[in-house]
Formats: sequence, C-alpha cells, structure tokens
Amino acid sequence: MTVIRTDPTRTAATPGSAPSAHDAGSTTPAIRLRSVSRGFVAGGGFVAGGGRRLEALAGIDLDVGGREIVALIGPNGSGKSTLLRIVAGLLPPDAGVVEVAGVPVTGPSTAAASMFQEPRLLPWRDVADNVGLPLELAGWAAPRRAARAAELLALVGLTGFERARPHELSGGMRQRAAIARALALEPSVLLLDEPFSALDALTRERFNGELLAVWERTHAAILVVTHSIPEAVLLADRVVVMSPRPGRIAGVVPIDLPRPRHIEQEYDEGFKSAALTIRHLIEHGGPTLTPTPMAAGSGEARDGRR
Repeated sequence: MTVIRTDPTRTAATPGSAPSAHDAGSTTPAIRLRSVSRGFVAGGGFVAGGGRRLEALAGIDLDVGGREIVALIGPNGSGKSTLLRIVAGLLPPDAGVVEVAGVPVTGPSTAAASMFQEPRLLPWRDVADNVGLPLELAGWAAPRRAARAAELLALVGLTGFERARPHELSGGMRQRAAIARALALEPSVLLLDEPFSALDALTRERFNGELLAVWERTHAAILVVTHSIPEAVLLADRVVVMSPRPGRIAGVVPIDLPRPRHIEQEYDEGFKSAALTIRHLIEHGGPTLTPTPMAAGSGEARDGRR
C-alpha cells in the first residue's frame, strides 16, 4: 500500500494508483485547500491579540476531486473537525485559500452540506418537513418541496415515515433523515463529522454500506472525519492522516479496493495493508508532507462513475 509523499506541483498518478482527476479532464476540484492554518486562544475564542495561542491547523494543502471520498483520521486535537468547519464556511481560516467547486468560501453555502454526530432534526417538524427545510429556506414552493422530500426519503429508505416526528424514529432512522436533508439542494460536497459514531457497531457497519449506496446515486464528493481505521478504509478513495496539534498532513494513503465496497473486504490483504499503513502513520507520524492534489485520483477517475 503506497503512502503518497509528494510536492504540490506533481499531478501525475502515483505508480499503482488510478490517474488523477486532472488526467481525466476535470480541472476544478470539489474542494481546494492551500496553506490553510487556524489558531485559537487558550480557553476558546478567536485569536485577537493577547492570550496563549493554540495552533489547530498549520499549512494544510489538499484537493478532493469530484465524487471522490476522502477520509480524515488522526488523534484527538489534530484539527479534523476544525478543518471540516472551515470548508463548510462555519469558521474562517487565519490564513490560506479555501474553495468549494471553484468558489472561495466566505461563509455557509448551498454547495456544501454538513452532517454531524447528532442529526439535529427539529423536534416540532415531521420528517418530510425536516428534509424539506433547506428547500423552504431556498424559496421552493410547497408542492415542489414535497415532491423533492419524497424523492429523498425514498433514496434513504424512509418512505412511509413522512409524517413521523423525530422522537418516533430510531437513532439510525434519524440519521437517514439527516442524510436526506443534507442532499436536498444537491450539494457538490458532503462534509460528514463522525455521523454514525453514536450508533452501535453493527448498525454503524450497516449505515456505512447504506451511505455508500446513497453516494453511488448522487454526484457529491465526500470529506468525512472518523476515528475508525476500518471505517476510513471501507469508505474512502484516499485516507488523509493528520498529525497531533498543530494539525498537519502526516501522509495520504490511497485505497486501491474495488467498488462497490462491502464489510467483508476487511479480510482482504489490500484492506489489511492499508489499515496497517494508516495505523503506523497515526502512531509514529512522519516528516512534514505536502500531498499532491488528487494524486490518487478522484472517485470519478478511479472507476468511471458518473
């Protein structure tokens, strides 16, 4: 299993990996990060002069290709969730360039949708109205909103639960509704911050498979934060390993496993090799690295999807 350790000017495919999205004719990555840094004042808040500064992220360079899935993994405090919130426009970087679909990120945008550990459904709204909330805020008329919500609920297997309230659903069903809501406006990018961490192990395995099935029928790239090495390998085209604070990229591991993925692949040699490489990077780190933009290929380039 190859670990990518590259310079920012190189776009050719690493031996043994698929061609890059540039080779496939795609010129605009779904996510583009250049020299992204972010710090906080000890005790919380923004750095505004004075106080002890904590560096959360330092010099992050990363591209995510169209329909590619990239997993972020690393120890607590490595800046994974901070990076996700910067891409979502919920936090400004202190320095660097952040773009989604070629547009500079200056705040929340419909081009990127976020999903967190808790589904955050509105308890006073039924499932269909929760899913349709982004459409309502975007000014969609009620009939069009209802049709789109029904389409999305069918996509995530919740047909028949349109009128249920969140408290009437299981935890897994609430997460499905949250996925449907995130997809409502057909975002270019899905940002997932450990979305299934509150579920039991067996349910989490099933939902990872269901997430991949939903992704196969959409056009979104995914940037997902996880603490689970097997989950990262199962989901991703590439796994980005973050260093301890300040968060830097310790290595990028391409996952050369065929799709569609399934949990039984965990016993394959390629799966185990990737997992061992990732674990070594987490435990032992490495030199400061700059990953090649999409050096392992976008999801689209890897197997002809879309």
